[in-house]
Amino acid sequence: MQLTTQDLSILERLSGEKDEILGRAVEWCALSSGSRNLPGLEAQRAALEPVLAELPGEVENVALADSHEVAADGSLKAQAHPPALMATVRPEAPVQVVLTGHYDTVYPAGTGFTEVRPRADGALNGPGLADMKGGISVMLAALRAFEGHPDHARLGYRVLLSPDEEIGSLASGPVLARLARGGQVGLTYEPAMAGGALAARRKGSGNFHVVVRGRAAHAGRDFDKGRNAIAAAADLAVRLAGANGQREGVTLNVARIDGGGPLNMVPDVAVVRFNIRLPDAQAGEWALAHVKAQVEATAADGIAAELHGGFTRPAKPFNAAQQQLFGAVKTAGALIGQEIAWAPSGGVCEGNNLFAAGLPNVDTLGVRGGDIHSQDEYAWPDSFVERAQLSALILAKLASGEIPAAKIKAAMG
Repeated sequence: MQLTTQDLSILERLSGEKDEILGRAVEWCALSSGSRNLPGLEAQRAALEPVLAELPGEVENVALADSHEVAADGSLKAQAHPPALMATVRPEAPVQVVLTGHYDTVYPAGTGFTEVRPRADGALNGPGLADMKGGISVMLAALRAFEGHPDHARLGYRVLLSPDEEIGSLASGPVLARLARGGQVGLTYEPAMAGGALAARRKGSGNFHVVVRGRAAHAGRDFDKGRNAIAAAADLAVRLAGANGQREGVTLNVARIDGGGPLNMVPDVAVVRFNIRLPDAQAGEWALAHVKAQVEATAADGIAAELHGGFTRPAKPFNAAQQQLFGAVKTAGALIGQEIAWAPSGGVCEGNNLFAAGLPNVDTLGVRGGDIHSQDEYAWPDSFVERAQLSALILAKLASGEIPAAKIKAAMG
């Protein structure tokens, strides 16, 4: 793999675009686009659409079906989602790449965390700046620069920007799978790990909710007639957590119990909410069997329990295809003085979905930063151009065949 004068041309172009790449990400952070903030998500989508339209090809809004959530009272409620944004460029080209990102954040409306501020060490603190409004800006900058490369006609791509990644891609998951089946390599723009490393092996993840129903009664006059859903839920939570330490790589985090009411009333409903992380499909089967057994054991005189949810992101192993792809990215990075390393991650993202549908992918091509999902979230300004250049070079080498997309895809088996 060699760095050509044509490669240098697009890299130099990106060097002069730092203010634009960083500036628009900072502007986007002022838009509160939490996963359930529909007006904020719509505003963010409206801001992204004209930037996506700068690329050749077709831009469309992809309607997403409602997902369903278990409310605090145990009822199922529909959760609407705004459309995903998709751009399709040269679908007939011999090399096909799928690029994904999400425009939702974890920060709900009214959080007050909507401003980007400089830190004393030079980093920028802001909501979604790393995860992943900065990553989207990097992606779009790299694609626009790549369009100036003489090999661009050999590479086609589809870009999907979704509004629901932070809540599990429940609505966009089927779209991700469909796009993955038509691609050879995937690129996703979650923030890089500490020091700029890429995430290699990823665990799988599932979110679950158990609705526990009892019988309401006056806590003094008719206590014996009641069946306490909170007490049953608490007991269930302890038994569920018993999975921890029983199988390597499996963790079960009981995150929340909803329910309860006046102190003089026996509570009749509670909802236990928990997340499971798993290293492989077999571990998932074991964990699900444990969960079902504990839910079944909760049923008693006057107590019922219903399980909802499931595994939405399968594990992403570091298989032969992934190793080939990461090795090629490392070589490309070395050409421009970037030392690329990788490490396993317990986190999950759209890269899990793409891999599950058969697409090898690198899913941490976004900016360098940290403390994501907190009000200390930050990104390093210099990493915006740095990561855009890395992506643009990856695209150029995929187009030239120096990164053999079809061979890498074939290694998925």
